[in-house]
Amino acid sequence: MAAVVETISDVGFSRTTAAEISRRAGVTWGAVQHHFGDKDGILMAVLEESFEHFVEILGDVPEGEDLEKRVALFVDRSWLHFSSPHYRSTFEILLNLPDDIDLRWRKEILSEWRRIWGRYFHESAMGANGAPSRRTTELMLYAVSVLTGLATTQMLEGKPSRSRGRELGFLKDTLTSELLRGSSGR
Repeated sequence: MAAVVETISDVGFSRTTAAEISRRAGVTWGAVQHHFGDKDGILMAVLEESFEHFVEILGDVPEGEDLEKRVALFVDRSWLHFSSPHYRSTFEILLNLPDDIDLRWRKEILSEWRRIWGRYFHESAMGANGAPSRRTTELMLYAVSVLTGLATTQMLEGKPSRSRGRELGFLKDTLTSELLRGSSGR
């Protein structure tokens, strides 16, 4: 799977072939097929591994931290993932998946995402059914959209890329302000 991430990061999805994956992994394509079935199988495994990597990076939230520090920790940790080769490969795989691929684990990922968000931002409003309120869901989607946009801009700029400190600062400020506004009931 590391060979897939490396190959997509280096040469892009369209030039990531079975032969190139095998060469970089130092195994035969038959060995890859034995473990993953086909190219779609290994791509799905990479998507799942990438999300697990993201969950690991977000890690535990230190208890007793104020909202501003939790937001900064969340954004900084999230950016470690979104600016990584793992995310680049995830992004390109998702853009290029055939329409008939079943993403069964989408609900699991969304559920895990909501759980992580709730750990970081317990003051987020929850609906009567225990699910995030519409506003909280919109704020989660906003954060992902900004991070995805910054990552895409970084990909388009190529290497070396400039720091995204100012943009990440804007995201931190917005999340802090909106979470404070939401917790005060306004």
